Amino acid sequence: MKLIVDACNLQGRISRHVYGQFSEHLGHCIYDGLYVGEKSKIPNIDGVRKDVIEVLRRIRIPNLRWPGGCFADCYHWRDGIGPRSKRPCIVNDTWGGVTEDNSFGTHEFLRLCELIGAEPYINGNVSSGTVQEMSQWIEYLNAKVQGPMTELRRKNGRKEPWGVKFWGFGNEPWGDGHMRPEYYADQFRRYTTYARDYGDTKLVRIAAGANGGDMNWTEVLMQSAGQWLDAVTLHYYTVPGVWEHKGSATKFDVPEYYTTLEKAAAIEGIIAKQSVIMDKYDPDARVGLFVDEWGTWFDVEEGTNPGFLHQQNTMRDAMVAAISLNTFHRHNRRVRMANIAQLVNVLQAMILTEGEKMLVTPTCHVFDLYKVHQDADRVETFAQAAPIDGCKLPAITHTASVKDGVLHVSAANIHADKALPIELEAWGFDAVSVSGEILGSGDIHALNTFRKPNAVKIRKLDLVVKGGKVLFELPPCSVATITLKPAAAKKAPAKKAPVKKAAKKASR
Repeated sequence: MKLIVDACNLQGRISRHVYGQFSEHLGHCIYDGLYVGEKSKIPNIDGVRKDVIEVLRRIRIPNLRWPGGCFADCYHWRDGIGPRSKRPCIVNDTWGGVTEDNSFGTHEFLRLCELIGAEPYINGNVSSGTVQEMSQWIEYLNAKVQGPMTELRRKNGRKEPWGVKFWGFGNEPWGDGHMRPEYYADQFRRYTTYARDYGDTKLVRIAAGANGGDMNWTEVLMQSAGQWLDAVTLHYYTVPGVWEHKGSATKFDVPEYYTTLEKAAAIEGIIAKQSVIMDKYDPDARVGLFVDEWGTWFDVEEGTNPGFLHQQNTMRDAMVAAISLNTFHRHNRRVRMANIAQLVNVLQAMILTEGEKMLVTPTCHVFDLYKVHQDADRVETFAQAAPIDGCKLPAITHTASVKDGVLHVSAANIHADKALPIELEAWGFDAVSVSGEILGSGDIHALNTFRKPNAVKIRKLDLVVKGGKVLFELPPCSVATITLKPAAAKKAPAKKAPVKKAAKKASR
C-alpha cells in the first residue's frame, strides 16, 4: 500500500494544546492517582506521585484541565485553599457520593502543573457559583497589585501570581445547569465582564459548547456572545453500545471493535459542521474549537464503584486515540485544544495505579509516539488502501508534520487481523536518515496489567530504504511514527578578524 507525504504542502500549525489532558475529582483520578500527600510512603514531590510526574513529563502534556467536568459546577474554590486541617469536607454527589476533603485544591493543582510542565486550564463554576466567586478566583491567581485576594494568596504562602490564562466558564450547562443556549449565552457575557486581565496575563475565555452534534447551541452562542469569547468547547465520547449498556472495555469481538473505531471517526463530521457555523460568524477563525472532553466510555470494571468510571485500556483504545488525534490535526484551523478524558484511573486514561503500583496504557504510548507533532507544521498525506470487510473506514489513518526541518509521519493500521505492507514516499523531502517506532503486534485485545505492566510497549520499527522510498509493515491494530531527517547543513567556519583591524575597530 502506498502512503504519500507532500512535504512541501504546508497546512498550518498543529497546536501542542490538542495533546491536553483532563483531571477531575472523580474516582481515583486525583486521590491515589495523581496525589497521595506528602506523608505517603509512595515516593512523591509535594504530594504528587514521582512515577506519574516522570510519565507526564515524558509525553510532554501541554495543558491540564481541572477541577472538572461536572464536578466544576459544584466546586467552590475557597474550600480548597488555606491550611488543609481547616478545609471543609463535602460530599461529592456528582461522582460516587464519597467524601471530598479538599486536600487537593488550587495551590496543589498549580504545583502539579509546575512539576509536569503543563499550563493550567481552570474550569469555573457557572451552574451553582456566582460571578463574584469566579471573578475573585481569577484575581487570587493572577493579580499582583495589593488587594483582598492578593493578600489572601500571600497569607496562604504564595507571593507572586501564577498568571493562569485558560479559563472555562461552566461545564455542560445544557446538562448540569439545565440551561437553554440563549440563557447560557447571556450568563457567559455576564461572567466574562468581570473576568479581568491582570498584568501581562490575557485570559483565554472559553465558553461551554455543544453536546456533540447540537448545532443550535453553537449557532446561538456564536451569534449572541461571539465577540466576547475566545474559544468554544465540544464534548464527544466514543461509546460502542447504548448509554445504559456501553460495552466492555476488554471483552469485545471484531464487529464491536470496528463499530468503536467508526464511532470515534464520526467526530470528524461533527467538527466540520460546527466549523461551518463558526465560520458564519467568525470567518477569520479567531475563535478556537476546544474538544476538551473526548475518548472512549465503556461500562465500569466489575467490582468498582459505578460512579468512579474506572475502565481498562486496550489496543482498541490506542486506535481510537490515533484516529482522534489525526482528525484534530486535519482540522487544525479551528481545533486548537483537546483534552482526553481522563488522565489517571478514569475512562481512557494515560495511567492506571494500584497502591504503589503504576502502569502506562496503550493510549499513553500513542501520545508518546505523537508528541513529535506538537507545534509542528502539518503537511498533506495520501493513501491508497483496499476497504476492510465489515468496516466503513479506510484501512489506514495517517498524519504528518514538519518541525525544525525533520519530517514525522504517523500511521495506524486499523485492520483487526491483516498486516499492511507500506511503501512510504515523501515528496519534496530528501532524507538521509530514517528511523521508526511502533506500538502493537496484532492483538486488538492487548493491554497492560499490574502483573504484566509492559505487555504492550513501544518498540523499534524495522525499515528498509529502497529507491528513495521507505518500506515497512504495519501489523493489525498497530500505530507507528517514522522520522525522516535531512542532511545537516554544513556551517562555514567562523572567520577571525585580524588582530590589528579588530583593535583599530574597537578603539573607535
